[in-house]
Amino acid sequence: MTTRRHFLQATTATAAASTLSAQTTANDRLQIGIIGFGIMGSEDVRSALAAPGVELVAAADVYDGKLTRVKEVHGNHVFTTRDYREVLARPDVDAVLIATPDHWHARIAIDAMNAGKDVYVEKPMVQQIDEGKAVIEAQKRTGRILQVGSQRVSSMVYQKAKDLLKAGTIGEFNMIEAWWDRNSSIGAWQYSIPPDASEATIDWDRFLGRAPKRPFEPVRLFRWRNYRDYGTGVAGDLFVHLFSGMHFITGSLGPVRAYATGGLRFWKDGRDVPDVMLGLFDYPATPNHPAFNLMLRVNFVDGGGGSHVFRFVGNEGVMTVTNGVTVSKTPREAEPGYTIDTFPKATQEQYLREYRRKHPVLPAMADSIRPRSEEKYLPPPGYNDHLDHHRNFFAAVRSRKPVVEEAVFGLRAAGPALLSNLSYFEQKVINWDPETMTVKG
Repeated sequence: MTTRRHFLQATTATAAASTLSAQTTANDRLQIGIIGFGIMGSEDVRSALAAPGVELVAAADVYDGKLTRVKEVHGNHVFTTRDYREVLARPDVDAVLIATPDHWHARIAIDAMNAGKDVYVEKPMVQQIDEGKAVIEAQKRTGRILQVGSQRVSSMVYQKAKDLLKAGTIGEFNMIEAWWDRNSSIGAWQYSIPPDASEATIDWDRFLGRAPKRPFEPVRLFRWRNYRDYGTGVAGDLFVHLFSGMHFITGSLGPVRAYATGGLRFWKDGRDVPDVMLGLFDYPATPNHPAFNLMLRVNFVDGGGGSHVFRFVGNEGVMTVTNGVTVSKTPREAEPGYTIDTFPKATQEQYLREYRRKHPVLPAMADSIRPRSEEKYLPPPGYNDHLDHHRNFFAAVRSRKPVVEEAVFGLRAAGPALLSNLSYFEQKVINWDPETMTVKG
């Protein structure tokens, strides 16, 4: 059965709240800056400007072409610079969106909060686990709003999954499996390199930052996700989305043990990160959920076309989360059954007599047909959780109320993803303390 009314009712309430927000804050302008106007940076700006009362006033990027593009799309009034610190120094900037390569996330987020700016920082919040505590400390000390850009925590689809799991719809869950597979050049980060890329149009040293110094090589800037010096591989790009969504649905703090494997199977283009990764994670029991196992997979060479799926497996059903939520149930057989063929004949007869006393043969009738069910919960057409995530951020900027995906949540999602890289490259199991968010041993 397909049930749309659940989401349609929620959408009506959300629309009403958005209308009220627009009426009460339309004159309360929020002026933002974008730091890193790449693929995600440009998408973040579009989503941010869809929120009421938000205006782009400044942009920073190390490639001049992107600064030119900012003005082409958003107007000549936008201040542009290669140096993000000039954006942070502007008194007319209330908040910044950070969509740089991963190795700049923590440094710029901390600098922004110290400068009195609220922060929307792309996932993963940090490139290295040991950067996380400094981001958390800066958020607490400055009192700024920080939201990590993994939009599943703002999705009505994931909220529905959270509600269904909490209600015991699939019984006691014991395993979660999720995958995010792709089968395209762009999906494997083979991004375009502009023909004018040169040392004259790119601030190479500023891009490198704390990364090892090396001669100018534009492929490393425009395809930075392929390199450990600047990115976090498939774990930091996609596992972290899966961790964010799963932690939101379950209320989990994180695993206690992680192991990852995989390899570079197809995209042998000079990258130093795998294009296939599988991870296994042990989650402890908490007051909110039983102990369970998690299996994650990313495959950039999926000839079937790729897909993005979550499966929560329980003793009474399975909940699948994609663009909507599906709950499937197939009850177990009423009788336990028996395996007595290898017993002596007399023993078989004795066993069957006892078995039939407990489980008599019932006549076949309509009432004896086992019920099977499948319910689908779908969002309204055109629903976009990225827009909701930005709306939630700006609502928090105005109200000063905390967001769900703040710095602690951000580290609890990024941490296990980065453990996956640690496990993969060091070829060993990694133990993790989800409470203190530290590697054990």
